[in-house]
Amino acid sequence: MSLKDNFTADEWFKVMTGPGRAGAAVVASSPSGVTGLLAEAQAIANAVRESVSRDSRTPLMEAMAADLLGQPAARAPEQERARNVEDVKNQSLEGVRQAMWLVNAKTSAADAAAYREMLMLVAQRTAEAAKEGGFLGIGGERVNDKERAVIEELRQMIGGSETGVVMHETPPATSPDTRPEPGPDGSGNSN
Repeated sequence: MSLKDNFTADEWFKVMTGPGRAGAAVVASSPSGVTGLLAEAQAIANAVRESVSRDSRTPLMEAMAADLLGQPAARAPEQERARNVEDVKNQSLEGVRQAMWLVNAKTSAADAAAYREMLMLVAQRTAEAAKEGGFLGIGGERVNDKERAVIEELRQMIGGSETGVVMHETPPATSPDTRPEPGPDGSGNSN
């Protein structure tokens, strides 16, 4: 039995896309030009690859690595379309929150810590991938205030390494058809 079997297909999709959503939240906080967007997308992919390729992988990182290397990507569930970059940022942050809640609820503390580390690595590398501001690549700064604010928001939401582990007692808001299945006591917690 794989750790992946602890999740429904929709839940696993949320876990698998959590790191990309962390990067998307940073990108949406301070959109770059085309070359900046390409660099940020590459940074997201590289940070995920680095996290799942470590020698000392947790069972969650093993399961994610197997999915990234083997099977075709699952189809995204229907969701509300973003109307602007603020919607993209908010939807991305909500996706990260849902993914982190699922990981906290259905995996070990070591898996949750590794996932949290991956999310923060993706966010930081995305922010550092392209200079913001300036003119024709001259000037600007590597990580601007908007990106720092989103990284801090992510850190607070998921329990960054400086603040310790934050275990969410209640599941994040979801639409009725994507709610996590109730646990044995009917509470929604699988623990």
